[in-house]
Amino acid sequence: MNFLRNTFAVIVGLAVAGIIITLGIKLNPSWINYSQLTPFQNWESVLKSVQHKPYFFVALLVSTGIASTVGGVVTAIIVKYAKVAYAILIGFILLFIAMLDIIIFPYHPTFYKITIFLTFFPFAWMGGKITEVIFERKKKMAAKLLNKKN
Repeated sequence: MNFLRNTFAVIVGLAVAGIIITLGIKLNPSWINYSQLTPFQNWESVLKSVQHKPYFFVALLVSTGIASTVGGVVTAIIVKYAKVAYAILIGFILLFIAMLDIIIFPYHPTFYKITIFLTFFPFAWMGGKITEVIFERKKKMAAKLLNKKN
């Protein structure tokens, strides 16, 4: 049963991260010039059109950092054990997808290719640690309340 729960947690964490990245990409309407739901359907044309606009890639880096953190938090909340490990798994999966994007589409600037390694993994780890700290504090508070009743 834990396997299904953990798989569901990873899928939900990736979905949340994907939604946040999509919102980050659609932040500036001049970057996306069509009305489709996600920019990933025409990703190559988007990259070609913003190839010389570094603010797009800065916004993409910021949104991936936020998405990794929130995706890691969501995943860590759902799983029962090894919260930080599953949050880090979200970061690795997102980093793998980003590396495929960089390999398939050669329109990324160099600073993006380098700094992408510094966003997914550390921010996902931070999301897992945030959740772990919150859960530990709740356990301590519950233990204190139990001791006061006795």
